[in-house]
This record gives sequence, structure tokens and C-alpha cells, in this order.
Amino acid sequence: MVGLGAARAADPLLHNDYAAALIDRGEYEQAIEQLEKAYSLFSSDRTLKENLATAHALLGQKLLDKKSYPQAAEQFGKALELSPDTPRFHLLRGIALTFARDYDAARYELETTRTLGGDSADVFYFLGKTFYDVGETAQALDFWEKAAALAPGDARFAGLLERMRREQSAEGKMDRGYSSRFIVSYDTEVQSGKALDILDALERVYNDVGADLDFYPEARVPVILYTLKDYREVTRSPHWSGGLYDGKIRLPIGGATELTPELRATLRHEYTHAVVRELTRGNCPTWLNEGIAELQGRQESNPPLIELAQAIKTGAFIPLRSLEGNFSALDEQRIRLAYEESYAVVNYLVTNYGWYRVKAILANLGEGVPFDQAVTRGLADFALSYDDFSREWRDSMQQQYRDRKN
Repeated sequence: MVGLGAARAADPLLHNDYAAALIDRGEYEQAIEQLEKAYSLFSSDRTLKENLATAHALLGQKLLDKKSYPQAAEQFGKALELSPDTPRFHLLRGIALTFARDYDAARYELETTRTLGGDSADVFYFLGKTFYDVGETAQALDFWEKAAALAPGDARFAGLLERMRREQSAEGKMDRGYSSRFIVSYDTEVQSGKALDILDALERVYNDVGADLDFYPEARVPVILYTLKDYREVTRSPHWSGGLYDGKIRLPIGGATELTPELRATLRHEYTHAVVRELTRGNCPTWLNEGIAELQGRQESNPPLIELAQAIKTGAFIPLRSLEGNFSALDEQRIRLAYEESYAVVNYLVTNYGWYRVKAILANLGEGVPFDQAVTRGLADFALSYDDFSREWRDSMQQQYRDRKN
């Protein structure tokens, strides 16, 4: 006689019902285990197959929300193995692959979505993004115009098309150069030889920053070299901005005739933002992001820290928690102090605790860990919290000032 426990273990419907309860609780991994058992017992049952595919898709959505893009794409792929003609699974995998910067695979999934389910604003939006992220603005604009036509009330397109048309107006006439890791688009005022020099410099920066942060992005990074006029028009950046990273490195070069230390510093600074964004999936406080970029840039050009020196004398530091958000609300003098202070904090962190722990903090942020907790984990060997570290840095600055006076 078969025991009751063995009978339950051999009943696919019991596994399926248990999986449904687990899904309701958001426990998708455990639900998948139960559904795999059910499906192995009754693989001809269409409902079990669909339920297993749905469970993989739900886990993929959870990972997508956590910005774990490659892992999300893997789960959507498993859903597609079970249900290859479900347009939504192709769309979701395409979205995950787009954010994972695997653009060729993403386009395949998005185009398959179109074949199976017709055109939609989401499909066109993400197809446009796969082109935009690699510098193909004309193709991106075409897809985004189609998306906006299908969803005229979608907030994503409110200012997107106007900005894209500004970019296309400036970038449509540009030439282009390539290296293994970068795509450089440059205005006709920029000599092609200078663009090649910039590509060479960026390849060195790629290796140097990669060595410090132990990270080497696989996807090519777009770099756009503008005239000063076009840079201001496209980016709408403040007058003090010497460069910008917003998914692309944007630099006002104009008629520059040589690769100055200041230009090398800007290249290094802006490329570092690209690395930090990818490591943290965009979840990085501004002072840490700018501080790492400033530390890298100052290896090429290291101007005096005038505002920081004054803050050390008076104790008028900007609290680090006030520097976690955008600096744009600060006046120009405070902005200079914000950048100098961010540099000094990260320089102290690297000097005293090493790049390894900076990378650990960034990795925690990339997993969606709140910043306080990311710092505490990164400095766990020293039992330092975020506030402890902040006080330690301020005390160190004040001590250095007292030592110089004596």
C-alpha cells in the first residue's frame, strides 16, 4: 500500500495547488519548484505547462523590477521555452535584454513580439532605445515617433521627441569613428585625427578605470563631440558644465586642436560615470558618483581645492546626506564645493580602505541595497556605519588643517 505522503508527492494537482498559494505570496522560486514537479509527472497537461511558464515570467518580472536584468532575461527565456508564441514573454525578455545592453538579442525579441502580437507603443519604445543607446539617433527617433502616435497620452514621450529632434539636428551631420569599446560621433569642426586621438585616450581610460573598479563594460559606449553652441542647445546644461554623461558621453570640443590634460580629465570623469551607472544600475548617490569620477579625472588634471580649503577652515562642510541628490539646486560656489568635497570624501575612502571596498559599496547599490546599508556592508570589517564614516572623514579634514597651521 502506498503511503499518504507518497501519494501526495505523485499528485500533480496537489503540487499545482501548492504552487498557486506560493505565487499568491510572491514566493516564485518555490512555486517553480512545485510546478516543475507537477509538470514532470504530467507533461502533457497544457495548464501545468502554462502555469510553469507564467511562474518563470513572474519571477522574471520580479528580477526586472530589482534591475537584475540578465537574470530576468534568463527567466523570460525559460518561460518562452514552454510558451514560445506568447508575445508578452518576448516583449519582457526584449526589455530585460535592452537594459542588460544586449541590443542585438533585444531587437530579435522585440521584432518577434511585433510578428506575434502586432505593433505597440512599448515595442516601439524599446526598439528605439536599442538604437538610441548605441548612438543611432535617426532610427531611434523613427521608432519613438511611431510609439508616440500609438500612445499620444504616454508621459514617456512628453519631452522625449522634442529633445530627440534637437539631438538629431546636431548629430545628423556628424562623422563617426569606432574602437573596440567606443563609438565616437564628431562635428565637422572636430578634425578626424583629433577624434581618433580621443578614441585612443578613451581606450586607455577604459583599462585604467577598469583596473581600479575591477569592471570592464562589454557594450560600446557612445561618445559625442559637439561644438559649444550645439552642446548647450542639445543638453541644456548650465554654463559651467564641461561634459555630461546621460547614457552617452557628451563633450563640447569645437575647434580644439590638442588633447589637453583638462580634456583628458573630462574624458576620464565622464567615462567613470558610465562605469558607476552600470555597476549600480543607476542607484548611486550623487556625491559618491561624482567623487569617484573626480578622483579619476584628477589623475590627469588636479586643480587646487579652493572651496574645500575654505570649508575646512570654517567647518562649513555640506553634509553628505545633503549631497546624495542632484547638485543643480546649489548656487555656483556651493556646486564647486560639492564637487571638491565629493572628491575629498572618495579620496579618503580609497586611501584608507581601498578600491576593493568602494567596489563592494557599488555592488551593494547595484543589488538595490539602501545606501546606508550598502556603506555599512562595504565597511563591515571596520564596524563603520555611514554616519560613522562621515564623521571620521570630517575629523580627518579638521586634523589636517590643524596640522598645517602648526
